[in-house]
Amino acid sequence: MKKSLIALSLGGLTIGITEFVMMGLLPDIASDMKVSIPVAGYLISSYALGVVIGAPLLVIAGRNYAPKKMLLILALMLAVFNALSIIAPDYNVLFASRFLSGLPHGAFFGVGAVVASRLADKGKEAQAISIMFAGLTIANLIGVPIGTYIGHHFIWRYTFILIAIVGLLTFLAIYFWMPNLEKGESVNMKTQLQFFKKTEAWLIIGITAIGFGGLFAWISYIAPLLINVSKFLPEDVSSILILAGLGMVVGNFVGGKLADKYSPAPTVLALLFVMVLDLLMVYFFSFNQYISLFLTFLTGAISFSVIAPIQMLMIKTAKDAEMIASAALQGSFNIGNALGAFLGGLPLAAGYNFASPNLIGIAMAMTGMIITFILMRLHRKQVQLQRI
Repeated sequence: MKKSLIALSLGGLTIGITEFVMMGLLPDIASDMKVSIPVAGYLISSYALGVVIGAPLLVIAGRNYAPKKMLLILALMLAVFNALSIIAPDYNVLFASRFLSGLPHGAFFGVGAVVASRLADKGKEAQAISIMFAGLTIANLIGVPIGTYIGHHFIWRYTFILIAIVGLLTFLAIYFWMPNLEKGESVNMKTQLQFFKKTEAWLIIGITAIGFGGLFAWISYIAPLLINVSKFLPEDVSSILILAGLGMVVGNFVGGKLADKYSPAPTVLALLFVMVLDLLMVYFFSFNQYISLFLTFLTGAISFSVIAPIQMLMIKTAKDAEMIASAALQGSFNIGNALGAFLGGLPLAAGYNFASPNLIGIAMAMTGMIITFILMRLHRKQVQLQRI
């Protein structure tokens, strides 16, 4: 494995911990800041808003920087803005620091995905991208549980010390291990934004925001599913979630290999179909504890196997606008996060059981399949027109 890809993976680890650890720290932060848990939950929304806003803006602002310089700036932002949370004196400052922490998220993955594909050996571009995203999956497997433990048993601010340290290590790894890649030909802002006039751009964003939202309809309510349907004890949930994290690690690498072996669009279509079947099994068989454990691992694996293929699909479609398109894709993932959690909660609000959010996840994944099929038909027509 190339050291430069490990440097990108460290960035994914930093981002993964800071994004997902908040779910486990909410009670501790709410108690310390003297706010309710729902109000503390706005800190998650603040981060997501930072991702959506920062992804395109930072890529546009740094479009004329060499890739290494851009990644160094983004890694430094990750370290510094997370460090602000350590010293935040009140809720409002913490809210602002969470927003700032989200700004470099999408831009780092956007620039990093393009850089990883350039660093990869020919024919292994998607696998190189999956190595970067491996940091995100390892964060869910190891980093988030460690960060949550620190926050629960010591002081939640110590968790952000850990995040800032990993962010600083990312900066150093990029500085020492990342080669000085030449920046591409200068492309003005207008040219880059032209990509979003294309139907394909919005179809890929739709696949991501809606199809990938099926994952978040499942994982947003996995704790009550395991407790109320599978009948696990509440104290068992954190250990069981490690299975989901392990599945994400495995699925991420499998998705990278599939995307390199087959075309990205058919791969995305097939994986979304498998996600539909999987969520259907979660809905019907979660009452059995053994099957539920297996499905926790499997769902994590299937959901994260989609990431590398859809990232490659966006890069191949966005000629001359790869970085901003790739960054926008990260915003789409966060929209999927919000949509999956919101829509998945509707059947619960209507009084249905805790397996019901998976039906919403099935509908979202199926919608993603339909959009992928439309995209493939559009590509086929364009190829036919070029031959005429």
